Amino acid sequence: MAAAIRLAGVSCHFGAVRAVDAVDLEIAEGEFFAMLGPSGSGKTTCLRLIAGFEQPTAGTIEIFGEGVDGVPPYARAVNTVFQDYALFPHMRVLENVAYGLKVKGVARAARDAAARAALAQVALDGLEGRKPAALSGGQRQRVALARALVNRPRALLLDEPLGALDLKLREQMQVELKSLQRELGLTFVFVTHDQGEALSMADQVAVFDHGRLVQVGAPADIYERPANAFVADFVGGANLLVAAEAALLGAPEQPCSLRPEAIRLVSANDPYNQPRLVGRLVDLQYQGATRRLIVALDAPFERLVLTAALPARAAEGLAPGMVLTLTFARDALWPLGPA
Repeated sequence: MAAAIRLAGVSCHFGAVRAVDAVDLEIAEGEFFAMLGPSGSGKTTCLRLIAGFEQPTAGTIEIFGEGVDGVPPYARAVNTVFQDYALFPHMRVLENVAYGLKVKGVARAARDAAARAALAQVALDGLEGRKPAALSGGQRQRVALARALVNRPRALLLDEPLGALDLKLREQMQVELKSLQRELGLTFVFVTHDQGEALSMADQVAVFDHGRLVQVGAPADIYERPANAFVADFVGGANLLVAAEAALLGAPEQPCSLRPEAIRLVSANDPYNQPRLVGRLVDLQYQGATRRLIVALDAPFERLVLTAALPARAAEGLAPGMVLTLTFARDALWPLGPA
């Protein structure tokens, strides 16, 4: 598959701050690509570099095979959807969507027709005459999408576009965005700090930390085979074991991660040959269909406070202070590389 966007050795420094630090990245054409990381990790700056709102300190950026050094945002084959939508409050929906075409000098009849078609793509037919204040958050988000799509970009850049929505609407828009991307066949580059969004929507995920690209892969690879402790902890949360603890459990003597859902509860006298950990239940947290257990382990793992996620039925009758025996499959211990 051809590359839609390629970054080679790209850095962006603001004084002493290395917002993006020597990033090499390739995004395939037609891919839904997520940039994931905490605040300040460099993901949004990376997106702004692709969009042309920032210029790299070093390295090169290509968009569909063409270098974009010095090319202004409006001349690039991309459009950006911002978290705050940036809609003009005094304009009707149709005017908001058609604004970019108006700036380009497109005749009114043609730009209105294109704007109506873009609104139909995002299921907003019939709302052309409303102003943004009369729309719900999800509708405003769709207007921002239509305004970007009307310019027929080859790639769409989305900067945390669902961040202002409530949970249920955000989940609904995740499904709609993915469906729209498949229908249009466009390259989507989606920036988020929400690992659930990234894992559920993206074909490929890039994890950023302190300006550096830590790992790139399919969502299952990122979650099940994290490159290091940062990825294991940030994406989904994991119990982190030092090398000596991993060795005591029969794993290679190197740091390992253990996902909470890989742990199960057993009776102390049950016969099994899997690793066994004993500890005291510190806290039991209600999470709907699951229960989150916080367990302080006994020697030789007394440094560890383990988190386990059990189905609600498996956690019935548990209470803080109880002594529990926990086990897991040995292959649930995943060896981690250096930070």
